[in-house]
Amino acid sequence: MKILAVIPARAGSKGIPNKNIRILGGHPLIYYSIKNALSSEYITDVVITTDSPAVKIIAEQMGASYKWRDERLCGDSVTLDSVVYDAIPKDENWDYIVTMQPTSPTLKTQTLDAAIKYAIENDTDTLISAINAPHLSWGEKDGKKVPNYTERLNRQYLPPCFMETGAFVVSKASVVTEKTRIGSKVDVYEISESEAIDIDTFSDLKLALDALDRKKIAIYVNGNNDRGMGHIYRALEIADEFFSKPDIIYDKNQTDPAIFGATTHDLVGVDGLAELFERCREQNYTLFINDILSTSIDYMIGLRSVLPNGKIVNFEDDGEGITRADLVFNALYNEHTLPNVHSGEKYYIANKLFLLYSPIEIKDKVKRVLITFGGADPQNYSDRILNIISNDEYKNYEFTVVLGKAKSNVEKLMEYNSYDNIEVLYNVSNMPEIMTSCDVAVTSRGRTGYELAILGIPSIAMAQNKREEKHGFVSNENGFSYIGLNPPDEIIESNLKMYLNMSKNTREELQKRLLSHNLRDGRKRVMSLINNL
Repeated sequence: MKILAVIPARAGSKGIPNKNIRILGGHPLIYYSIKNALSSEYITDVVITTDSPAVKIIAEQMGASYKWRDERLCGDSVTLDSVVYDAIPKDENWDYIVTMQPTSPTLKTQTLDAAIKYAIENDTDTLISAINAPHLSWGEKDGKKVPNYTERLNRQYLPPCFMETGAFVVSKASVVTEKTRIGSKVDVYEISESEAIDIDTFSDLKLALDALDRKKIAIYVNGNNDRGMGHIYRALEIADEFFSKPDIIYDKNQTDPAIFGATTHDLVGVDGLAELFERCREQNYTLFINDILSTSIDYMIGLRSVLPNGKIVNFEDDGEGITRADLVFNALYNEHTLPNVHSGEKYYIANKLFLLYSPIEIKDKVKRVLITFGGADPQNYSDRILNIISNDEYKNYEFTVVLGKAKSNVEKLMEYNSYDNIEVLYNVSNMPEIMTSCDVAVTSRGRTGYELAILGIPSIAMAQNKREEKHGFVSNENGFSYIGLNPPDEIIESNLKMYLNMSKNTREELQKRLLSHNLRDGRKRVMSLINNL
């Protein structure tokens, strides 16, 4: 079967000067259509019809033929039908003529071949590339604006509305004349919006560049009662920062997918590292993010072997594997000497909701206390403090205790709601709203400490594990009262009493120290470094 691809590419583009030879993603714009045609399994010959010396050279260098276009075929009013017909070698017997515009750089060869195959198998005279873009639209009848629909429906329920793109027109050679490429049996071939970009304006150029440079991203994250939930929360925040939908990968042996909540991001469960590496090899991610605590050299070597051209970014990693990562962010730790490691509070990524709230106003007296230990609370601090504050001497204070998704024995702790001054909440959706209703807090030494600092809430902090003991930000010098790992109940209670009776001036000084750190711009800093890899 003989199939000819004709690519019309004249020199005189007025909207975007030199459009067809502009460099986009490292190549002239016309490069992409020529490459698709030459790479096709079905197209046997390629000809570029042009009046541009530069386009002629590009065609020759890439191994395509060219047809020098007569001046009479270069005017703005000349139809594409006559240009295509003129470019067809008349001494050959062609089965199909495929018109391919040079202004569709995001079209994939696989899509082009699938369309040609569809045209052949369905014996269509003409197959036109299109996107299905139903919208509520209006027309005009008898001088009045009238709807083009009978019933107002959400977009997904509207009937199909296929809009032509410039990607391709597949025509039987027998129907192609100087006046038409459309036969009697016509069909459309639906392509994705990302492949349908047709460059007419400078905005289209920018869209195409973004599509060509779009990263294929994966975030590998695990969270549970021992590991905590901060990794899950951060992964979901980072996922929202990209202009594509990342795969969020988790190990089914370590993480219950229910802890991701109602996210519409793509969750991918794997059964161990072998399956993880196999997926990486298949998907060939350009950016891979680890949020799994410390990594080993062996793990990072294995990851590099399946993603040799990918960039690797690790979060909260103080393992040996950091030497093999392109970027490491350790917001909870102090400065590190390795040039690829960015440590400290500047790289903390705040939850979007917290950026909407202002710091609390310090009141004359402490009335309400927040008690929260993140998603897991493996030391059961919540249990111990609930036991303390259930005594009568605390009945004049109000306590809000927030339990996270991974906390055990929740039902038992919810029984403390029977006390008039104690409110126990589980899996709160709007944590800053709860926090800003309180005067002081008791918390762990992880992510929640940063959240309380953003809102200027004086806080007592305890480490949940040996790892949290290394966290530098939640410290006395930064406005917290840090009392160590697993302190005895009498130490917890004495500090709680101190905060309940703390003067307004002292709490204002603590708040001033908490707010002296710019924790709201960490997201910008992190994403700027990632996007510039």
